[in-house]
Amino acid sequence: MGTPGEWMERLSWPEVEAWLARDPVVLVPIGAAAKEHGHHLPLMTDYLTARELASRTAAVLPVLIAPVISFGYYPAFVRYPGSQHLSAATFMALVKEVLAKLIADGARRVVIVNTGVSTEGPVEIVARDLLAQTGVRVASAHIRNLGKSGGPVLAQRFGGHGDEAETSTVLAIAPELVRMDQAVEDYGNLAEQPRTAFVQPTIFDGDPGAGLDYSASGVRGDPTLASREKGEALLEAMVADLVDGIRKLHPRACAGERP
Repeated sequence: MGTPGEWMERLSWPEVEAWLARDPVVLVPIGAAAKEHGHHLPLMTDYLTARELASRTAAVLPVLIAPVISFGYYPAFVRYPGSQHLSAATFMALVKEVLAKLIADGARRVVIVNTGVSTEGPVEIVARDLLAQTGVRVASAHIRNLGKSGGPVLAQRFGGHGDEAETSTVLAIAPELVRMDQAVEDYGNLAEQPRTAFVQPTIFDGDPGAGLDYSASGVRGDPTLASREKGEALLEAMVADLVDGIRKLHPRACAGERP
């Protein structure tokens, strides 16, 4: 890889053993390999983003990156062909077993980079349970909390899925997979919904009478405003947050060298 960090999947088991013997930060990315993102983005949008954030972090810090957890709890998109969804219980069991095995192998500094929204709650429950059971404190960074300094580059009224931000990010990562000629502005009925302190669940629906759930294209926002330059700015801001957070949580491990 030629960087301070490395992907576990590229190593042999003795090389992984050597990495773990040095008590590194083990980064676990979570990103759906099959989740709808409108007509213009690939199902693997979250997977691409998770890999990119992990790789860019490894370009700066000596982190050992676990394979991407590419299936998860995504109930909002079950009506779209190709979108995969695990129950919360199944997803939590999956994440828990992956993390438990890493801990059993010797990982003591574990961080999660989660590119989903519905996965936030399950991930945090698993982290809390593992702390009680193993004493290892797993830290989680959710994409909604990352890169806010890059937010001013966005021009859409609001977004949240397959929007200007996500489309810009994929344009910066894999522009050949973006079909900008099929990108459409789609705020659904969200603009007409009252703003309150309450959070409500959503299941995207193509029926205009579906209220909060309505989305004609499977998008929330305006991907037509996206650009590669905006995506680069967003990625840089997100990675800066990850690098800063990992350095503050695990300063000694960040000062280490590759085994």
